[in-house]
Amino acid sequence: MTTTENKALVEFSDIASSDVTVIDDSSRYINRELSWLEFNKRVLEEASDTRYPLLERVKFLAIFGSNLDEFFMIRVSGLQAQRAAGVADLVADGLTPTEALRLINLRVEKLMQEARECWLDLQTTLRREKIEVCHYDELTDADKTFLHSYFEQEIFPILTPLAVDPGHPFPHISNLSINLAVVVRDPVVGERFARMKVPGSLQRLIEIPQSDPGVSRFAWIEDVLERNMNALFPSLETVACYPFRVTRDADIEIQEDEAEDLLRTIEKAIGERHFGFVTRLERTPEMPERIHRLLVEHLEVDSRNVVNADGEMGLSSLMQLTKIDRPDLKFPPFVPTTPPLLSTGEDIFSLIARNDVLMHHPYESFTPVINFIETAARDSQVRAIKQTLYRLGPNSPIPPALMAARDADTQVAVLVELKARFDEENNIEWARKLEESGVHVVYGLIGLKTHSKVFLVVRREPQGIRRYLHLGTGNYNAVTARIYTDFSFLTSDPDLGADATDLFNYLTGYSRQTRFRKMLVAPINLRQRIAQMILRETEHARAGRPARLIFKMNALVDAEMIDLLYAASQSGVKIDLIVRGISCLRPGIKGLSENIQLISIVGRFLEHARAYYFENGGDPQLYLGSADLMPRNLDRRVEVVFPVENPEIRNHIVNDILEVQLADNVQARRLLPDGSYERIHPEPRKKRIDSQAIFMQGESAISTRRRSAK
Repeated sequence: MTTTENKALVEFSDIASSDVTVIDDSSRYINRELSWLEFNKRVLEEASDTRYPLLERVKFLAIFGSNLDEFFMIRVSGLQAQRAAGVADLVADGLTPTEALRLINLRVEKLMQEARECWLDLQTTLRREKIEVCHYDELTDADKTFLHSYFEQEIFPILTPLAVDPGHPFPHISNLSINLAVVVRDPVVGERFARMKVPGSLQRLIEIPQSDPGVSRFAWIEDVLERNMNALFPSLETVACYPFRVTRDADIEIQEDEAEDLLRTIEKAIGERHFGFVTRLERTPEMPERIHRLLVEHLEVDSRNVVNADGEMGLSSLMQLTKIDRPDLKFPPFVPTTPPLLSTGEDIFSLIARNDVLMHHPYESFTPVINFIETAARDSQVRAIKQTLYRLGPNSPIPPALMAARDADTQVAVLVELKARFDEENNIEWARKLEESGVHVVYGLIGLKTHSKVFLVVRREPQGIRRYLHLGTGNYNAVTARIYTDFSFLTSDPDLGADATDLFNYLTGYSRQTRFRKMLVAPINLRQRIAQMILRETEHARAGRPARLIFKMNALVDAEMIDLLYAASQSGVKIDLIVRGISCLRPGIKGLSENIQLISIVGRFLEHARAYYFENGGDPQLYLGSADLMPRNLDRRVEVVFPVENPEIRNHIVNDILEVQLADNVQARRLLPDGSYERIHPEPRKKRIDSQAIFMQGESAISTRRRSAK
């Protein structure tokens, strides 16, 4: 792409000097959806990486499938709705919804072919390890005898064949369900059609007992149904069965300003998620045209949204294989460490009063965070506890601790975000339990999701009231804390504590808070302050002072922020970006972004932390928080980004974590100007640097990290 051709130059109104310009051309942005597909391609590549244990590769393939399902439920559904409404407005990348969908379909078709090839390769390797996923014709007579018995005892009693004729309307097809379009022949009336849903309550892969304990053999449940279909249609001939699967729009829309009870409104909306319009119909190539037309007509699906699935549908079902007890085919167990400061047995409040404490999960345990919350709940000197909760596991120890604190007559207020996508039901359940125990529960601000991670403790001490804080980049979820990389920060900084108090007043009351001492809070001041600090870095570079930006995040989408980074690059600011998923920024373009490098790391752990480093003319600043540089995070969510002012902790994050990730030449990929990614390989005679492997070595490897990153 030659971005210097046919360019119109636009001066940034926020930059005083006129010599900083950007190309006023939509090609300077990568399409968001296509960038996401590139991310999922990187996940798929992990499934093909022979350096990984075999069942871990299967897990990556299942994650790829699950990711793609969600993509069609949320992102593609939005574009399809725009296309149906005739929306032709161009977004920042210059694509209309129709154009974007056409490119998405082409890319997805290629990815699915790669996924099918990956699964075929994995099956061959699994068989060598005596793990077999078989189609019916590959099974032994003994296997078939077992499956027939299993069908009669476990499957047949819960099946409901649904005829489709003038007396039987076409049934509802639920989201992501596997179905069989069954053609039967009646000796009296001729050919008939019925739909059979594969029971979602049963495992899709049926394990077949084997005489050899070292062998694991599985059959697809839809194959078993097909071979036993005559039991459901006695006296009729089963002509054929054709599997199909639908994906539906699952993006809940809630008119919050009209909802008297947000909890009940969201409960109703969750139920309606199963009835969203069809965004994708997967069918086998063997399905005859007459059956295809029947499905398209009754499902009211656009023919452009029909996909030929030449292979297994619903690859996410392969996650079941990872439950096989074969530790030799999985990652070795990893036990996180505990920071030395938190291993002394000292009272946690005394410790935090003297020291800020950083934890890097999952390399360092999330247990101290749980212990801090539980200790605060039990402490007789604690007067109030306030917390934001976005995603909680079903067995989380945190709500019981908060309920116990309320029983001890501590003032407890919790903001439970009911609109956390696909966690709504779990959060509703916890919200009800907290309310029943007497905890003050609020559901956030109208029109905004509360995505910040804040836990505030107000404690009476001899010197007076003191506030203690946990601030994080990840959710209060002990399960995901073992597989997501995040930062936790414990502090008693008075200004941050006061800011947290103002934040909760903003969330629970009618406060119109507009200023904070140290926190950057969306949608109040986060966008403005990040923009100001990027502009400040630009001015430092133009004045010859030290200027550098290191940003780590999950996604980089916001056009204003991207333009500011382009302008900083043109001024000579060295910019290093670590972006796990979507990036709409094009790095490395002469005259636009030649000083920007962007890498993505996909590995054993999901990179989830956000960090924003500013060299600031030699007076460096570092911020951590919950926000990505996306319009939704900057404008439509309550996010908290906070400064790390302790020089030792700041230098540790920059030198021992961010710089090591930037030097990664094993798991990292580099974003190219055309939107594709290439693996970064070690230069000849250079050391291999796998950042996640280095972090797993623990704090004793700090000096090694520093040497490796240089």
